[in-house]
Amino acid sequence: MEPLTLAVTLATTDSVDTEELAGIAARTFPLACPPSTTAENIASFVAANLSAARFAEFLADPNCAILTAAHDGRIVGYAMLIRDVIDNVAELSKLYVPADFHGAGVATELMDAALAAAVEWGVRRVWLGVNQENQRAQRFYAKSGFTINGTRTFQVGDRRENDYLMVRELCDPPEGHSGVTLGA
Repeated sequence: MEPLTLAVTLATTDSVDTEELAGIAARTFPLACPPSTTAENIASFVAANLSAARFAEFLADPNCAILTAAHDGRIVGYAMLIRDVIDNVAELSKLYVPADFHGAGVATELMDAALAAAVEWGVRRVWLGVNQENQRAQRFYAKSGFTINGTRTFQVGDRRENDYLMVRELCDPPEGHSGVTLGA
């Protein structure tokens, strides 16, 4: 797929439709799950964690940043950072792109914006969890400078999944980043 013209922006309660964001989340979350994860468990996780109401809560949290990638006026991917002010780190909690936009540079643009936002927050490390069976995502995160640093379990419905914890130390904004400003 050819690279797209994207607008990567910091989402705010005024700038993003939480129903559209929840829709893209519901569509993309299953892509991160292993094939053995049931539709019921995925639906349970999505209902509890990726609803429009939940995204409204995330948007209202000053220690949360949601970045959206839009093409032709519609969201084609998103990332979410959660700042831990006590430990001065950020979790890349979500970075999802629909399968029909894989290979178009959307994930790379979102990653660059998320890392730049973490630098702007002043954190020196970003971490994430990725399912141990999701090799595509692991390759992308490794290419983005993350390394495996441990494991954890992650609850999806009534099933426990096994994740790798991956970390990246930060120094400066990613090269070529266009600049998403987090504001005050």
